[in-house]
Amino acid sequence: MTYRHFFGKSEGITMSSMIGEKAPDFSLSTSDGEEFNFSDLEGTWKVLFFYAKAGSPTCKRGCLTFKEQYELFRSLEPPVEIIGVSQDSVKQHKEFKEELDLPFTLLSDPDRDVAEMFKVPVHLGSFPAKSSFVIGPDNTIHHVYDWLFRPRRHVAKILDSLSSITDGGRSS
Repeated sequence: MTYRHFFGKSEGITMSSMIGEKAPDFSLSTSDGEEFNFSDLEGTWKVLFFYAKAGSPTCKRGCLTFKEQYELFRSLEPPVEIIGVSQDSVKQHKEFKEELDLPFTLLSDPDRDVAEMFKVPVHLGSFPAKSSFVIGPDNTIHHVYDWLFRPRRHVAKILDSLSSITDGGRSS
């Protein structure tokens, strides 16, 4: 099977082949330098999104789009956690999060270990492709999306998919 994206292709097992599988467990450092354990979010819906580089224009737009819709994600029943991952350092993440006033967790994956666990392909030689995983309370992967240049459309698709697989209602 081949996963195609704008910058080429990646042979072998693809991200979409993970749909229906359990998300791998992992621990990474947050933008505050604290340890984040994915297993701590068991029991909640979550969106885990990978982006290439803090500060790059498309990644900045993507993170700002998640920020713009953050309250909508949190108003779903049950509320959805948003987690961003890139290979930037903890310091770079801290500065990026503060600059954009992001309300969600950013994680540092400097060696791409977690990106590889999730089979996120690389583009431009070494950067993880922008990708998102919709993960259920039991850590089953329900949807996988890539978002090369259209973050608004990407986030809208994620919200639509969450509305169809959660209660879809908004908490009152």
